[in-house]
Amino acid sequence: MIYNDIDFNHKTILITGGAGFIGSNLAFYFQEHFPDSKVVIFDIFRSEATFSNGNLQSFGHYKNLIGFHGDILCGNLNSEKDLALLDAYTFDYIFHEAAISDTRVYDQEIIMQTNVNSFYTILDKAKKDNAALIYASSAATYGSLPSPQTVGKESPENPYGFSKYAMDQIAYRYMDENQNMTIVGLKYFNVYGAREFFKDKTASTVIQFGHQILSGQAPRLFEGSDQIVRDFVYIKDVIQANIKACAAKKSGVYNVGTGKPRSFQDIADILQKELGTDYGTEYFPNPFTGYQMHTQAEVAKSKEYLDYAPEWELEEGIKDYISEIKRMYDEEVKGC
Repeated sequence: MIYNDIDFNHKTILITGGAGFIGSNLAFYFQEHFPDSKVVIFDIFRSEATFSNGNLQSFGHYKNLIGFHGDILCGNLNSEKDLALLDAYTFDYIFHEAAISDTRVYDQEIIMQTNVNSFYTILDKAKKDNAALIYASSAATYGSLPSPQTVGKESPENPYGFSKYAMDQIAYRYMDENQNMTIVGLKYFNVYGAREFFKDKTASTVIQFGHQILSGQAPRLFEGSDQIVRDFVYIKDVIQANIKACAAKKSGVYNVGTGKPRSFQDIADILQKELGTDYGTEYFPNPFTGYQMHTQAEVAKSKEYLDYAPEWELEEGIKDYISEIKRMYDEEVKGC
């Protein structure tokens, strides 16, 4: 689906983190709908390096880009030499998705260097090229504040959330100083959908529960999961928000969710219905302290200034996703 009247053909588009979940979906959106656009991907790609919590340091994966025909640059946001590779292009649109996005990484130095320091370079490149800049913020900026989560009322509780909060403050200042620029931050809530598999342990509960069920197991949920709710937003609505942000009526930071929180139990039950199983549910104690129990995006401003209108209910999103969940299980999980 084409989401607005912008013709991206013959435009040069940068997607940082383009081998990751959201970035790769953006890349294929442009390739499918605007085949004469020039898409450039900048990504560090996956290595075997892990953080102290055991999770991978990078999620970009070549398999997310099989079939992509644009330019690919392998680079690190922390390397001035790598970022200088972007100087060979003049961009019309920049989608800055690259980041350390693991909420349970507590190495503040690497998160701030990667997420915040590089943002100044991306902003300066957008200004130099007169490019519209759409960047990934996060609902993690809200911490455990009560729902609905509203832009301007943030209280981050982990280094990742704080890094995105810091990026928002930098962006606000840049917007004020460069009012002719289009700068939009998008606070993603719980995104699920195709090309998330290689996020490994940080992929959504949708694919994790789906693969548990496909392996013949009951989905494993925290005790009380019928009371743990999140604003789950399908990847196609996230792409809609990014595309509509290019024609924002006003630069700013906006929520990207549905405004309709659903429980973890709902996900497990919908998956079992779609997969034709009845394994019940296995419950275990929640090991995390300070666990967020409720998120709900306040999306009125997103609708007003971006014309963003979430289209995918959880049932429809999972139904649309189910064939990909099965494909990834058959190709990547079975036999491992």
